[in-house]
Amino acid sequence: MDLLQFLTSLSVLLLSGTGVTDTLRTSLDPSLEIYKKMFEVKRREQLLALKNLAQLNDVHQQYKILDVMLKGLFKVHAGRGQLMVLEDSRTVLTAAGVLPDGPFPQDEKLKDAFSQVVENTAFFGDVVLRFPRIVHHYFDHNSNWNLLIRWGISFCNQSGVFDQGPHSPILSLMAQELGISEKHSDFQNPFKVDRTEIMK
Repeated sequence: MDLLQFLTSLSVLLLSGTGVTDTLRTSLDPSLEIYKKMFEVKRREQLLALKNLAQLNDVHQQYKILDVMLKGLFKVHAGRGQLMVLEDSRTVLTAAGVLPDGPFPQDEKLKDAFSQVVENTAFFGDVVLRFPRIVHHYFDHNSNWNLLIRWGISFCNQSGVFDQGPHSPILSLMAQELGISEKHSDFQNPFKVDRTEIMK
């Protein structure tokens, strides 16, 4: 294949949106590749914590732990639930002009904001799918959480972190479970079990 044929094929793939742009981006951005490896370690820790929580036989204890976890994740203050971690990170990234599909940030504050968005959005997705009734109890009554999670999902989808990895389905499944996107006809929460979750 000569150079002209290769460039023509490449331009067709880029224009068709087959994901080649993400592959090119990550191969040209070693910082993102390094972060993706660190993200995998963080995800293993998060999933292990949730596995241990799901194995508790005391639903009341699960609820108490999730209550503390969600309030910590969302930094609930004075009875007003706010997604401060996500909101603060969005403010930092937006003020600095960091785009989710742009170069991976080099500044430590921006790296931290980027990772807070990606890791907390993914973790919230895990919690939503494993404990949907409890999360809906909080989420459905707070429009600010809805807006910020929508933004977080969009950011994550464009970031390149979830591309073709084992965690890529979490964003779509979470969006469907929360009613952010329309449920596919074959949607099934892979973690939903027939047990009663107690809500206060």
